[in-house]
Amino acid sequence: MIHPNEVLGELRQPARDLREHIPDVIGAYANMQRAAFAEGVLPAKTKELIGIAVAVSRQCDGCIASHARGAARRGATEEEVAEAIGVAVVLSGGPATVWGPRALAAFRELKAAEDA
Repeated sequence: MIHPNEVLGELRQPARDLREHIPDVIGAYANMQRAAFAEGVLPAKTKELIGIAVAVSRQCDGCIASHARGAARRGATEEEVAEAIGVAVVLSGGPATVWGPRALAAFRELKAAEDA
């Protein structure tokens, strides 16, 4: 099971270390991510749900944790997250049936913390 705060915590220092070596690349990526996930024609919440589906498809625990947190912060419901995961299952097959439940559990944990 993914413990999203644990995953994000484990990635924090290595990400800082890498950023010291390639600050322009990491900074440009961060700017691109902020732009891509900003409110627009598609609401930011919808973009985070897309992020969860892609993260499940790519089997990326850090991505799942990040987008589950973003979805929780933007007011996504468990039902919306589950439907997004359903799209990932259809497009990715069996592996998404393993990573999808992990993503839903991560969202639940982060949503509970957000609501507290």
